[in-house]
Amino acid sequence: MKNLYNLPLTDIATILTQELQGKVAHEIVEFKVLNPDIATSTYNGKSITVKDEVAIYRGYQTWLDLAHILKCRMLTPKVLDEHFILMRYEKLQNDSFHATNANTEEKYGVESIFSEIHKNEEAGFLHYFTQALQNAKLSSRKRILNLGINSGDEFDIIKKSLENFEDYELVGIDYCASAIQEAQKKFHDDKNIQLFEHDINELSSLKLGKFDLIISIGTLQSSNLNYKQLLQSIVQNQLSRKGALILAWPNCRWIDGEMIYGAMMKNYNFSEMSNLYSDVIFAKKYLQQKKFRVTITGKDYIFVTATSILKD
Repeated sequence: MKNLYNLPLTDIATILTQELQGKVAHEIVEFKVLNPDIATSTYNGKSITVKDEVAIYRGYQTWLDLAHILKCRMLTPKVLDEHFILMRYEKLQNDSFHATNANTEEKYGVESIFSEIHKNEEAGFLHYFTQALQNAKLSSRKRILNLGINSGDEFDIIKKSLENFEDYELVGIDYCASAIQEAQKKFHDDKNIQLFEHDINELSSLKLGKFDLIISIGTLQSSNLNYKQLLQSIVQNQLSRKGALILAWPNCRWIDGEMIYGAMMKNYNFSEMSNLYSDVIFAKKYLQQKKFRVTITGKDYIFVTATSILKD
């Protein structure tokens, strides 16, 4: 057990990085730190004297952030005494679905790693998506389209959010056959939901008409889509005159059961967000030109919510 309670965070990060290099996936490193419950309303870095020794205070959020930066899972700490705890990190294995060699269908299908992800159980997604629905005035949007629906997480939230849900018309589209089949089972009793296995590039061929709200979560950045052209086409051809959009880009990676903050680009071994910011800013500027009020929110997912400011 390493005593790290009196070291600056820079030294702690260096020590743990070196120790983790010699570990395999799911091995655990343990180290002694000051119990965050020893104080309240206290900022990280405050020196606290305990038993004639100086210890440095840090809250649990810092330890959780550090664990993810080091590609670890923070396990439940063990209380050593009233002043100190044993912090425990488990090294993650790299099983991100992005790293798989599966074809596009299998990468997002029901047998994939991606199918094990439940965004609605992540507070960092649930809060900001619910907020976006409120900002888009969900209850006034009678026709709703979800592009890249996969298993239907977003429709679950919408269903729980709406009174008289059966009075709304919801349409979901995804190119992944097994994902659509799974969503059809989930919403089997909801006659107001239609689901299509279809290529979003060929959206106009479905002749679905226009929608009051269009949602797309983590889809528009896909390599097989022309993002800018597709966004413009959706606004011009699928969105009603006074409609709203909720678009989201993942600013995270899913690794070994953990949602790790920060988008990852090819050829980088660290989080690099140039493409993410570029896509978000393009959407904001384009939608503002088209007379939308636009907000950008979120953390692990970045949400662009746009509502029309056109008057009757």
